[in-house]
Amino acid sequence: MKYLCQVWFDGGVLDAMTKEEKAELDTNSLNYDKDLVESGHMIVAQALQSPKSAVTVRVRNREMSVTDGPFAETKEALGGFILIEAKDLNEAIRIAAGIPLARLGAIEVRPIHSFGKDA
Repeated sequence: MKYLCQVWFDGGVLDAMTKEEKAELDTNSLNYDKDLVESGHMIVAQALQSPKSAVTVRVRNREMSVTDGPFAETKEALGGFILIEAKDLNEAIRIAAGIPLARLGAIEVRPIHSFGKDA
């Protein structure tokens, strides 16, 4: 089964880190991604730019509106994601717990909905 691991954290925590702490976090994150590739669990991983670079798109009554920034005001923002393959939710949770940013924020694990003949 495929699972999306959404990486949520408070950007202020990262801003408060030293250059060395950020470098260590980056190294640990890249090494964990490499471990997931080698174990066959990794499908894809991407880091996102700051929520300040986001736009929110809505369509109501066939009219589109675009606003700057994220949809909701919150301390934690989606910072990236890892799409993994795992045999079940328990294995997906174990994998998510190893993501280095889990120590600074939260990892939301969500099964991917399968459409078509496999559904």
